[in-house]
Amino acid sequence: MSLIPVTILTGFLGSGKTTLLKRVLTETHGHKIAVIENEFGEENIDNEILVSDTEETIVQMSNGCICCTIREDLRATLQLLGAKKRKGLLDFERVVVETTGLADPGPVAQTFFMDEEIAEQFLLDAIVTLVDAKHAQTQLDERQEARRQIGFADQIFISKSDLVSPQELDALQHRIKHMNPRAAQRTVHFGQVSVREVFDLRGFNLNAKLDIDPDFLTEGGHDHGHDHSDHDHEHQGEHCDHPSHAHGHHHHHDDDVKSFVFRSERAFNPAKLEDFLGAVVNIYGPRMLRYKGVLNMQGTQSKVIFQGVHQLMGSDLGPAWAADEPRQSKMVFIGIDLPKDIFLQGLEQCLV
Repeated sequence: MSLIPVTILTGFLGSGKTTLLKRVLTETHGHKIAVIENEFGEENIDNEILVSDTEETIVQMSNGCICCTIREDLRATLQLLGAKKRKGLLDFERVVVETTGLADPGPVAQTFFMDEEIAEQFLLDAIVTLVDAKHAQTQLDERQEARRQIGFADQIFISKSDLVSPQELDALQHRIKHMNPRAAQRTVHFGQVSVREVFDLRGFNLNAKLDIDPDFLTEGGHDHGHDHSDHDHEHQGEHCDHPSHAHGHHHHHDDDVKSFVFRSERAFNPAKLEDFLGAVVNIYGPRMLRYKGVLNMQGTQSKVIFQGVHQLMGSDLGPAWAADEPRQSKMVFIGIDLPKDIFLQGLEQCLV
């Protein structure tokens, strides 16, 4: 039985998540989708769709979709859906989990790796974050969960861009890219995202593609504000605005969610790298949101691909290096106040 792909949908209040979910649940798109709605959300899908005062947690829609509210925890809900599908009581091809109000998509993502029973039936495809262009800068300034949602994302949809000036939109896109250069960004209107653009993004695939745009890499990953990352709490707040940085990209937010890139033409010593990554994940795991690398390892003709969420890290052999291809390791780390210097120096010391 093939695994059922799962999309985690997260996003700020008012960003159009509900609009998108309603469309999934009512539009004739030909997909059979189970939407798991977190009923503690601030903005529930309204009662025309969800009859919340019944005992039934699973409601069948006219277009073949299913809506299910989380009554206990996600694990129990997924197990229930999986069991009903196996018995032929429910028919669906994919799942969307909405995480309103759950500050952090991390534990939701981890469920799909840590729980064997879930991992045998479901495959996490991607985390999609919706951002409201009008209120995003304020929300990012004030709410760490908003910043985390950006850091975790594989795909970012920016809604309500018509309510801001092109300059404001540009500034927001640059800010987001510095927090998460891995995620593709698209502006969308009133939640008019085609269902096809939300699914099968393969954000958690161990593939040899590291999607960071070349401009970001040419900045060397070194110009986004100062990554004073390990400073003690009493010093925080000293490093607020650095308007002079980042090549006129008006990036003067010293966000705690940041990214940096490591690149090297030299091969890694596999044992040293494994020890080092194991150590940093052990220490900084809770602050490491997403990280990925395509690596040139001594002694292997294939690319080695690794990625992780928090403390969970996986790796795999990728395709062989092509004869004419420069063997360059590339890694990106996205996290909360990670000590960039410790990471970069430590990785340097793992090279052959």
